[in-house]
This record gives sequence, C-alpha cells and structure tokens, in this order.
Amino acid sequence: MHTTRWAWAPILAGFLTLTFMAGSVQAADGRDPYKHFFDDSFGDFQEELETARAAGKKGVLVFFEMDDCPFCHHMKQFVLNQPAVQNYYREHFRIFSIDTEGGLEITDFDGNVMKENDFAFKQHRVRATPVFLFFDLEGKPVARYTGRTGSVEEFMWLGEYVVTERYRELPFTRYKRERQERANAQ
Repeated sequence: MHTTRWAWAPILAGFLTLTFMAGSVQAADGRDPYKHFFDDSFGDFQEELETARAAGKKGVLVFFEMDDCPFCHHMKQFVLNQPAVQNYYREHFRIFSIDTEGGLEITDFDGNVMKENDFAFKQHRVRATPVFLFFDLEGKPVARYTGRTGSVEEFMWLGEYVVTERYRELPFTRYKRERQERANAQ
C-alpha cells in the first residue's frame, strides 16, 4: 500500500521543479527591484520628501512587504523587476520598501521616530501585504493598493492613476475599468 500511495511523489517533485525553474527564467528576464525599483534610504521620510520635492517627483511610494508573503514575492519577481515599470515609477516617485515585521527605527513624514512595524501597523493600518501606499509631497497618503496586481499593465495604470491625480475624482477600480475599455477599443 505504501508503494502505490507515494508513487505520485516523484511526479509532483518534477512538476514543482519545472514550475520553480519556469518562474526563475521569467524573473531572470527582469532587473533586480532592489537595485532598479527601490531607492536607498536611511529611513528618514521627512528627508525623503525633501529629496522628492527637489527632484520634481510627484510623491513617495512605500511598498509594505513581509518576508514570507507570496504576493510580495510575486510582485518583485514578475512586476517590479520589469524595466518599463522601474523607469516609469522612478521617474515619478521616490520608492521605499518597509518590512511590516521589521524592527528598524525610521522617522515618519511628521518627524516621529518609530519602528518599521509600528509605522506599518499602527500608523497605516497595514494588516495584509503587499500594500502600495502613495504619499503626496506633503507626506499625506493619497492612494492605496492592497495585494498583488493582476499584471504589469495594471500596475502601470496604478502609477498613472496617481501621477495624473485621478485619485482625486474616482476610485482606482473605476479608473482601471476605463483604461481596460480604452485598451480593448484600440
């Protein structure tokens, strides 16, 4: 009985290996998000706002992530590693990653010193990851997206939604529907 019961194990192992390798090949097509998407920071968001203003950016984007989050890994492996995404977002935003379980001290947009996990959980109510939280040049949150996007295109629309300030007039779901309709019409 044990022989037939575990007969599928080598097949499953082979499938998982091929699936992992296929994901690695796709990821290899992109560039490391930590080098080409995220900006380096000393964790002082007041200073980062000044840098964003001086550079003519639209604001600051904070990516709240967790080490064991499969959706965070998906975004980094298949979306945030794409050169078009990296170029567009870096043109318009200063971009930082915050570990929702992290204990590093940071300075928030108001000058308060706290740990990363408090900045995420207590101040911005991040309960699931990933969360993309966009801040204007005054340090005020203007748009929030929780979870992984369905595609690179959807993530580009999210950036466009903030850059064009459409968040002032409609929710992202409606903006996304408009963009999808325009894409289908072409």
